[in-house]
Amino acid sequence: MSRALAVYHGVFGRVTLYQLDRELATHAHREGHLVFYVSGKHGGMAVEGVRHDLDRASGAAVSPWQPHSFHPGDLENGSLFLVMYIRPEWFLEMSKHARFGLNFGSSLIEMSPPVRQLVHQTSQLLLDDACGELIQACVFELTQESYNQSWKSRSACARGEMPVAMLRDFRIRNSIKLMKSRLGEGESILLDSIARGAGISRPHFFKLFKENVGLTPNIYLNTLRMETAIERLTQSSDAVTSIGLDLGFSSQASFTRFFASNVGIPPSDYRRVAQLSA
Repeated sequence: MSRALAVYHGVFGRVTLYQLDRELATHAHREGHLVFYVSGKHGGMAVEGVRHDLDRASGAAVSPWQPHSFHPGDLENGSLFLVMYIRPEWFLEMSKHARFGLNFGSSLIEMSPPVRQLVHQTSQLLLDDACGELIQACVFELTQESYNQSWKSRSACARGEMPVAMLRDFRIRNSIKLMKSRLGEGESILLDSIARGAGISRPHFFKLFKENVGLTPNIYLNTLRMETAIERLTQSSDAVTSIGLDLGFSSQASFTRFFASNVGIPPSDYRRVAQLSA
C-alpha cells in the first residue's frame, strides 16, 4: 500500500518521500513539480502525454499547471520517490538566474552527479527529521540545479519566447472565480451550472476553458480541491469527513479515493505524517 515516509511543508512549498504502488490520475499543480527515483523498481511520469522514465538516470520536471500522471514500476511493494512541489514566486525570489519562475525548459532531468547527490541529501534530511533551514537549503539547490539543467539545450531566444498564460475570455475568468467560491458543490452540477450561466453548451465550455487555461475544467477544479484539502489537513483539526463534505464529496470514502488517486495516499495518512514532520 502506498504511504508517505516523510512530509515537510515550508515557505518554498512541500517536499515528500513517498513509497508509491499505485498510479496517480492526470492532474496539475500551481507549483513547479519535481519527481526523482530513490529506490525500488523504476517508475514513469507522463507530462502532457509524453512519458519519461523515473530511474537512476533520469527524473521528471513539471511546470506549473502542466497536466501529468504518475505510473509506478512496482504495483505490489511500491518504490520510493522524492516528490517536490515548489512555489514559483519563492523560487523566482531566491534564484539569481531564473527569469520565468518555474517554467522548465524540458521535462526530462538527467540524474547527473550533483542532482543524484542532492536527491540523496534531501531524502536523508527528511528521514532524519532535520531542521527546516537545512531542508529548505537542499530543496533550493536541487530545484536550481534541475532548472538550469532543463534549459541547457535551449537557447536564450527560446527562453524569451516562453508563453505566458492569458485568460482572454471573460467567461473563463468568471468561471474560475465561481469554482473557487463554490467548491462544496458536486463536480458535474457545478460545471453544468457554470456552462449554463455563461450561455454556452457544456462541450463548448470545456473547449473554451482548455484553450484559455491549458487544462480541462475538471482538472483545474480538482487542483483547487486538492490545494484546499491539503491546507486544511495540515493547518486545521477538522475531521477528514468534514473536509470531504465541504469540498463536495458525498462521503469520506469518495473523498479518500479522490485524494489517494491524486496524492498517492489517503488523507488521514497524509495528515499523520505531516504532523510528525512538523
